[in-house]
Amino acid sequence: MSLTISSTPQGFSAFITNLGIRDTTDDFVFIKSSVPCVADGVFTQSLFAGPSVTISRNNLKDSQAQGIVVISKNANVANGSVGIADAQEVLQLVATETGIAAHNIVIASTGVIGRRYPIEKIRAGLLGLGKNLTPADFYAAACGIMTTDTVPKLATRQIGNAKLVGIAKGVGMIEPNMATLLTFFFTDAAISANSLRSIFRSTIDKTFNCLSVDTDTSTSDSAVILANGLVAEVSEADFASALQEVAQELVLKIARDAEGATKIIEVSVDSAIDYAQAKTVAKAIVNSPLVKTAVYGADPNWGRVAMAIGKCEKEQQINPELVVINFDNVKVYPNSLTNENLEQLRQIMSKDKVDIHVSLNIGDASATVWGCDLSEGYIEINAKYST
Repeated sequence: MSLTISSTPQGFSAFITNLGIRDTTDDFVFIKSSVPCVADGVFTQSLFAGPSVTISRNNLKDSQAQGIVVISKNANVANGSVGIADAQEVLQLVATETGIAAHNIVIASTGVIGRRYPIEKIRAGLLGLGKNLTPADFYAAACGIMTTDTVPKLATRQIGNAKLVGIAKGVGMIEPNMATLLTFFFTDAAISANSLRSIFRSTIDKTFNCLSVDTDTSTSDSAVILANGLVAEVSEADFASALQEVAQELVLKIARDAEGATKIIEVSVDSAIDYAQAKTVAKAIVNSPLVKTAVYGADPNWGRVAMAIGKCEKEQQINPELVVINFDNVKVYPNSLTNENLEQLRQIMSKDKVDIHVSLNIGDASATVWGCDLSEGYIEINAKYST
């Protein structure tokens, strides 16, 4: 599957290949704009953030970039000064091949922590990169950034005459604390740097930052957007709406493909004091191993949701007597559940998407988060990840 010309933003080319970092499939992706782009990025807050994060964060300080490099199956984290030098060399190699200044290129890396890049293979593999760029195939790019993903994640939208495409990877080590995993957006829409920054960060906060698979924040989380403005100016409202739709579509694809997952969990909390409180409660529910395993087993043990709300000990305004908990259209608290109700609840929890709704009834703010169940498959994948 490839995007058609009619659905692909103009001005982007790519070099996608296997450098020998992983066995056979593509492990290196470079996407270039023909002109400098208005750009923004948000990154992990992990204390162990890798060189890809620290370098890219610095390179985006002026809100401009012209290319993105992604290396998969090797995170290049916890390698000290050697790891920093390797990342810088990769950028310089790409810069030399393409004529783009190294500080105008973003780098991202994902995979095993604590292993150096096979730098000799990378040097050899990047020779001639500049002459081998082809019109960007964003589906191939989405495949090239995968690690334990089973399917590529890609979404597109039209914004007037302009186009927007987003790609993402990630199925484990996902509890974003900035942006998330790796996700990249490309558009030929024209938009100011200030507007792009404001819209992008708000969108990420309400989509990727509302996603959790296993409560583990990656050392390499990166979200970057490039807007080259080659086609048309767009309204801020239309751009924000399209970006929200693309980001949310990618989030749901990640949740569905999460390591060992069999079901998506969507938790909505409303009538909270503020958005932060609503999100805190929703995350406590979607992150609970007991809630996750109950969903996996379709066990109508709704009390685990009450337990998860109760863990939010700092939210002293919450009054259990005012709380209402629903699974889909079944109210479980406060309620006296019959055997018939429990069977109905079991059926709801057997669906491939389980909706949990909580009303705190103390305010007018709301938040929605997404996650997945927890199965034996997650343990199987992660017990053997580096071997």
